[in-house]
Amino acid sequence: MAVKIRLARGGAKKRPYYRVVVADSRSPRDGKYIEKVGTHNPLLPKDHPDRIKLDIERIEHWLGQGAKPSDRVARFLDAAGVLKRDARSNPNKGKPGTKALERIEEQKEKAENAITAAAEAKEAAKAAAKASAEAEEAAKVAAKEAAEKAEAEEVVKQLTEAGATAELK
Repeated sequence: MAVKIRLARGGAKKRPYYRVVVADSRSPRDGKYIEKVGTHNPLLPKDHPDRIKLDIERIEHWLGQGAKPSDRVARFLDAAGVLKRDARSNPNKGKPGTKALERIEEQKEKAENAITAAAEAKEAAKAAAKASAEAEEAAKVAAKEAAEKAEAEEVVKQLTEAGATAELK
């Protein structure tokens, strides 16, 4: 029979309270157990003396019989100095998943597209301003030429009238 030292949940909804129990590994979490060897109240502050209560003698007895503690109970026993637990490290835990990476790439692409679109709009605005300035300059030149042409026509008209009057005399 495989024996585990683990937590059995009690308490009301959203008000957890755990019993540290020695149980057959095949029995359900809150089901039948062999012996209760402690309690854990996670609602109390971490430095409160009643947060974790353990019957160290009985736990050592069961560890001597071959009982295996769960990860959480192993933490409690390590803090109590009963059992040495190696620190675990999962470097991939904090990394985003594939879907999150895809979303990040999409956001970067959208941001780059927005930046390039803004730059293109700015360049188009500059080109439009330059074109309007050139058009304005061309309009000024055309108006000046039209004024000169009208003036030249007026002079020619005056000369022709003067010439016609001179011929009449």
